[in-house]
Amino acid sequence: MSKRTRNLIPLLGIMFVCQFCAAQAITVAAAADLQSAMQDVAAKFQKETGKEVKLIYGSSGNFFQQIQNGAPFDMFFSANLDYPKKLEAGALTEPGTFYQYAVGKIVIWVPNDSKLDVSSGIKSLLNPSIKKIAIANPQHARYGQAAVVAMKKEEVYDWVADKFVLGENISQTASFVVSGSADIGIVALSLALSPNLKDKGRYAEIPASEYPPIEQACVILSSSKNKETAKQFLSFIKTAEVAETLRKYGFDVQSSPR
Repeated sequence: MSKRTRNLIPLLGIMFVCQFCAAQAITVAAAADLQSAMQDVAAKFQKETGKEVKLIYGSSGNFFQQIQNGAPFDMFFSANLDYPKKLEAGALTEPGTFYQYAVGKIVIWVPNDSKLDVSSGIKSLLNPSIKKIAIANPQHARYGQAAVVAMKKEEVYDWVADKFVLGENISQTASFVVSGSADIGIVALSLALSPNLKDKGRYAEIPASEYPPIEQACVILSSSKNKETAKQFLSFIKTAEVAETLRKYGFDVQSSPR
């Protein structure tokens, strides 16, 4: 065996390992309300299996459009179960992988240094000192749609609609309030409870009876090149351990069988 061949063997071994690791990784498009919860879940999955979950967060509506246009995701976790259902109807998902993993909640949120009293919930928005109200864009964000329904039910929408600052997703919506671009916001409870926000503000939960359920679901995409790892991750999502993690971040989880 020549010296050159002997030198190539370790290099080829390293390349094989790198290619194998890449094949074990999946890319997940996840609704922005899952930021902290999914970080925890992905870390636990990687510790248990050695397989990586690459997370990309954004608006469910935008992801839906991207997936229809061929975006290279392996899985889609949507804050609106209608989008996975439409992808399923269009034969863009792996059969039998649709899974409703949680139900989200909305809250009124203000920074700790705010003088606003949010104890009255939606009615807090009527405070005349409020100049800007952050909500997720209701055209494509389920949390924004829920916020609009709740405001209309409480008959405050017409009084405050001209004060809206629209976030591209629920995470950006929360960042508007944190940065001072808005005085108050309607955000996901999961974000209010996240490590990034829980010590920075105060919130009042909006009763679930005030808006349609924010039912959330995931699917494995038929275009996935890592279906086995995706199926393993889906099975992990259905465990009691993951259900408990989601509950910790304020989600309702109906059942958690593996």
